[in-house]
Amino acid sequence: MKVNEILSNGKITLSFEVFPPKTDAQFESVRKATIDVAALKPSYMSVTYGAGGNTRKNTVAIAKGIQDTTGVTTIAHLTCVGATKENIHNTLDEMKAAGIENVLALRGDRPRDFDGDPFVDFHYASELVSEIKAYGDFCVGGACYPEGHVEAANKNEDIINLKKKVDAGCEFLTTQMFFDNNIFFNFLYRVREQGISVPVIPGIMPITRAKQVETARDLSGCSMPQRFLNLVDRFGSNPKAMEQAGIAYATDQIIDLIANGINHIHVYSMNKPQIAEAIQKNLSEILK
Repeated sequence: MKVNEILSNGKITLSFEVFPPKTDAQFESVRKATIDVAALKPSYMSVTYGAGGNTRKNTVAIAKGIQDTTGVTTIAHLTCVGATKENIHNTLDEMKAAGIENVLALRGDRPRDFDGDPFVDFHYASELVSEIKAYGDFCVGGACYPEGHVEAANKNEDIINLKKKVDAGCEFLTTQMFFDNNIFFNFLYRVREQGISVPVIPGIMPITRAKQVETARDLSGCSMPQRFLNLVDRFGSNPKAMEQAGIAYATDQIIDLIANGINHIHVYSMNKPQIAEAIQKNLSEILK
């Protein structure tokens, strides 16, 4: 099933994100974790793509395994980094053969310690979106950044680029993580003002370990409200308490979003079935 069909059925959706193994030796343990997440029967699942596309085959294999084993619809990520048109066409052919109908088109992060231009035939996500739409019958999604992309000159420029992505054929958008819902609501107002009408799905990251705070900041440049930082200060040295508090904070964000009319939620659960299950359990009556 295509994700745009799932998003248009009028129901509240909860989706999860997982990542493929970096090496073949890790494949079986990662496959099991992703199947355990899928067994929760989320609305759909998203499978990430490694830096430089180095997990391409595993992204497709994990996404196919989820669909074949559990029937849960998957989205496979695809990036511009190091990609030629031939690479992209080959990967799309693999996805089509695997029964994957949904692609999240991303520019991708510049690899660290890489000399030269990592972008070959595609320099922007909008170019990749156009290529995918022209090549096959895929539902294509994209990413967006409530606090602005770290490489954008300003937020206005970032939204102008986002509009180009949507005009190229992007059918839904998933946000980068954020920890203050007012940031999302302000962003949603700005994108609607620019004529972007596709679904904008908030991406929620449960921070369950103190060391994830700096990682999240480094990856996304997101700000963190004092209320959240107080939580980390108080519980960060107690792993079990931090996990419980992080799940509670993410749940609170989700409930507030749904209460304010946001019907689609994406959780960066990664390969942690227990976290996905805890959040889903906290929302059990809300999701009915």
